[in-house]
Amino acid sequence: MIEEVEFHNNMFYKDRTIKYRLKDIFADHWDNFIKENKNLNIRPVVLKEVDKMISCRTSELGYSVYECPDCGELKFSYHTCKSRFCPSCGNKYVRKRTEAILQKCYNCKHRHIVFTISDFLWDFFRKDRKLLDLLFQAVSKTILSWFKDKYKSQNYIPGIIAVLHTYGRDMKWNPHIHTIVTEGAMGNSNVFKKFDYISYDALRKRFQKILLDLLEKKINKSSFKILKNFIYKKSNKGFYVYAEKKNNQSTLNMIEYAVRYTGKPAMAESRILDYDGEYITFWYQRHEDNKLVKECIHVYDFFKRLIIHIPNENFKTVRYYGIYSKKHKFHDKMIMLVKSQIHKLRNSLNSWRMMIIKDFDIDPLTCPKCGNLMLWQYRVC
Repeated sequence: MIEEVEFHNNMFYKDRTIKYRLKDIFADHWDNFIKENKNLNIRPVVLKEVDKMISCRTSELGYSVYECPDCGELKFSYHTCKSRFCPSCGNKYVRKRTEAILQKCYNCKHRHIVFTISDFLWDFFRKDRKLLDLLFQAVSKTILSWFKDKYKSQNYIPGIIAVLHTYGRDMKWNPHIHTIVTEGAMGNSNVFKKFDYISYDALRKRFQKILLDLLEKKINKSSFKILKNFIYKKSNKGFYVYAEKKNNQSTLNMIEYAVRYTGKPAMAESRILDYDGEYITFWYQRHEDNKLVKECIHVYDFFKRLIIHIPNENFKTVRYYGIYSKKHKFHDKMIMLVKSQIHKLRNSLNSWRMMIIKDFDIDPLTCPKCGNLMLWQYRVC
């Protein structure tokens, strides 16, 4: 059941309180879901990641023992699962990933550009996830070729960070690529040239052709050629490529937005409004008209929407191209956005203890009896 809700009347939009946890919902139904849905051919990586999430911070994963050196008080800290499907562990992953990407960025302006594809192609990428590599290839070739064609004599190369998202706000399968692109490029003269203008109309048609050609070559079926011609007629302006007209975002904000969806489940727990043991009610803001939508679905359908977005084992959802690619010859000539000393400081703040202090203003290693610092003693696996 889907229900549109008036924006100004909805307190739940502003309320970020977590009332129901994914871990508990999956623990209630996951085993029965597997037994009753054998026809789904659930991927091994899904089984692995869900089991890890259910076991997070339980005795199944072991624990570490801390002791107060003054009063002898003991504290048992259960280990985390470190799964990107776990909302809690995903937060830590996203912070570390953001820092890792920021460490690669040069001190220049960047542009956030989103590349989307025809919904007629979505199922191809769902049924054969290896095709997602072609999506990355098409996006990188589109941007690199546009910069190269702008001034052919200079062979300009920008820096590109590409991030795969596989869902829209309603959690349904919708693969698309977010890119963070340098507003400038390096050419044969070894001088970084600024580019404030990027033709999105040109990118649309270029991206459409490159992706369709790659897919046709890979799939190699006459039926796809028919679909390809149909898509050209239906999307005669190319695939939708989106970016803000004015670049007011900081590079850090762009990275945080693009990366936050790579390390968490497809939906924040705060968006779950109700769970009665069988049906789940949640909300999302519809992209097309920005209206708030409240939806109620069976817990099994809820699982199906979530697990489809778990990436395959060792699949890289973040990739680097152009002057951001590994060991590029221009790397030593560029000034980094953030100095290495600052990175070391920021990374130190991402330890589990510092994150808890930052988020909850509580030091987890403070002795509850005497207030002194508790020390690690040993680990139980």
